[in-house]
Amino acid sequence: MITLKSERELGKIRTACRVVAETLELVRTLATPGVTTAYLDKQAEKRIIDSSAEPAFKGYGASGKRPPFPASICTSVNEEVVHGVPGERILRDGDLLSVDCGARYKGYYGDGAVTIPVGTVPEPALRLMQVCRDALELAIQAIGPGKPVSAIGRTVQTHVEANGFSVVRDLVGHGVGASLWEEPQVPNFYKPGAADVALRPGMVIAVEPMITAGQWRVRTLGNRWTVVSRDGSLAAHFEHSLAITSDGVEVLTVVPDHKG
Repeated sequence: MITLKSERELGKIRTACRVVAETLELVRTLATPGVTTAYLDKQAEKRIIDSSAEPAFKGYGASGKRPPFPASICTSVNEEVVHGVPGERILRDGDLLSVDCGARYKGYYGDGAVTIPVGTVPEPALRLMQVCRDALELAIQAIGPGKPVSAIGRTVQTHVEANGFSVVRDLVGHGVGASLWEEPQVPNFYKPGAADVALRPGMVIAVEPMITAGQWRVRTLGNRWTVVSRDGSLAAHFEHSLAITSDGVEVLTVVPDHKG
């Protein structure tokens, strides 16, 4: 069921999203050659807690299918698309690091992701990252009250494939609110004939293109969390949480006075 958020609820979601954005900015400054992903996770967790919020990912997903997620952020390197588990892996010059972060504030969630170049990154990897970021920005421009959710996927897929890259099909965006994952699903690709949803003021959604330099198919590693490109090609991931307004869209996962 899709829930429309009140202004009171949106206020809490805005705070959670601001914490996410500030944490991602911190990780961006710390992600340099020689640091471990565990160190980034430790600093991100401290930032979230110091902001009077809670890490949304830590302990998430406990079920018979997989263990609870053990960290506060996801750190996915190179061919890892999403849900990379922080650990003793040392970042190296030229790596692409995708960081996904979630925060909970007074029972409401924010969710966002960025891909970060570590040190000096080759031009093809920078281009992959730029195309993914641009796909997200174009998708945001396609959003507004009355617009179909399918317009997001159509926009992302068209831009990504026009630039010679692939859109991952097995993972999608989602609603955000009192739960980290809510309806509706927000695919990054267009599937003709699929059921569609019209966007309405009060909806909050996370739009998160995940793309690869090779084929779109993915697989999950033995830790039952980390998703990698099946052909080993580089991946990129960007995500914003967005509120649908009466006249457009509000990007929530931004640091005040910083819209990049």
